[in-house]
Order: sequence, then structure tokens, then C-alpha cells
Amino acid sequence: MSKQPNALPITAPGAATQPTCATHSIPVPGGQIHARSWTPPQADPARPPVILFHDSLGCVELWRSFPAALAHALGRRVIAYDRLGFGASDPRHDTLSLDFICEEATLYLPHVLAALGVERFIACGHSVGGGMAVHSAAAHPERCVALITMAAQCFVENLTRAGIVEARDQFADPTAFARLERYHGPKARWVLNAWTETWLSPAFADWSLHPILPAVCCPTLVIHGAQDEYGSADQPRAIAAGVAGAAELVLMPDTRHVPHREREGAVVGVIGGWCALF
Repeated sequence: MSKQPNALPITAPGAATQPTCATHSIPVPGGQIHARSWTPPQADPARPPVILFHDSLGCVELWRSFPAALAHALGRRVIAYDRLGFGASDPRHDTLSLDFICEEATLYLPHVLAALGVERFIACGHSVGGGMAVHSAAAHPERCVALITMAAQCFVENLTRAGIVEARDQFADPTAFARLERYHGPKARWVLNAWTETWLSPAFADWSLHPILPAVCCPTLVIHGAQDEYGSADQPRAIAAGVAGAAELVLMPDTRHVPHREREGAVVGVIGGWCALF
């Protein structure tokens, strides 16, 4: 089912209800990863927290105010972490496997869940993180109670590749690359190459979520910007149609690839209303 999002903004957390923010260092294969959690004062510990999976150039810091706003609106803990090689996590020097999206769910996520004492969770991912959230729901069906994707790719289309080529050309500008270094430091070149060289590789051209979607049995919320420069509306439609569980598709007008930053209040409102049952 597709519908338009609620455009009403969410009231920003006040001083008395501001979520408590904590940082964590978690050992995983290959090093330590950095995580952060936001817990509102009214949080019910029995309610599954939201695990955020960032995009190809993302990190905890680049979620900005979204995790705190989401925790406040949902009344539950929200957790974000820097994947190995990104942000404040330890560096990587290898080439990403063609199965890196699946590996995040099967190799790294279990360590995050164990370290933070999470038994059941809601998986929420942006862009490639949406694919990781899909794989997390499929790999941990007894633990993942709901799935949320935002601007996720289901397959590699020409629009996706064209957008990546344009972004790669823009980062050739030292000023633009310096913005990436602000969040990833000396790891910035690896981060950029891991994105562009993987997604533009002929060996990755046939990647798709289609084979794994039928294994997703939990309720799914699919959010996508109508003007997303990295994926047409065919992407969210394929995710919503492919999962085995009930799915809701929200196509946001006048929105590009980062809905939670461009229209934070509307996105938090949609997620808050939808998550009330979980």
C-alpha cells in the first residue's frame, strides 16, 4: 500500500525529555567499531530498540539529529553504529566482498546485538544500509520484529550508477573531499572507493535483494523520495512487493535521497505512527 506521509513536524525533544546519549566500543572481526545509543527517559525496556544502518558514505555523526528525534517520538532506544572502516570505527584496508551487504547482517550485527544486550530489534537502514536492514530481517527472523528502509536500493539500475559516477566526479574537488574527511578522517579515501568501485564494478551489476526478500516475514515500512537521484520508484516498489510480510510503501514528494535529513519531522512522524504496534 502506498500513501503520502504526514507532513506535520515532530516537536523537538525538550530538556526534560531529551534522550540520554551513550557511546560504545564493540569488538568485531577485524577491529573495534564505534556505536552510540539514545534512550529517552520514558523508554520501555521491553520494547525492541531501533538499529540504524548507515549509507555508503555515512557514519553515526551523519545521522545528525534524526536518532534523538526518533528515540523521543518512539519512546524507545535507538542505536547507530559506524561500520568497520567508517567514521570513528577502526580502519579497513581490504576490498569489500561482493556479499558485503549480507555480511553486515550475518558477520557484524550479531556482535552489536550481543554487546548492547539486544534480544529483539527493529532494523532501519538508509540507502545501502536499507539492504543491510533487509538482510538483517531475513537472517534473524525470530529477533527482528519490523523492518524499515529509507531510499534503499533493491537492484542496480542505470540511475544508481549515473548518480554514483556524478558523485565520484564531485569528490575529485579537494573541497568536497575535505567534507568527507571531516567525518572519516584518513579513512575517507577507502570509504569513497569502497562505494564507487564496488557499485560501478561489472561484477556487482547483477546484485539484487530479490532472492532474499521472500525470507522477510516481519512487517515492512518502505520510505522513498520521489526525486531520489540514486534510485527510481521501481526500487521501493520491488521491496514492498517482494517481502513475505505485510508492507507499506510511502513515496515522499519533493524529496531526494536523504528523506530523514530533508524532511526529518515527516519521516519521524511516519515511522512513529507505524511503529506503535511493535
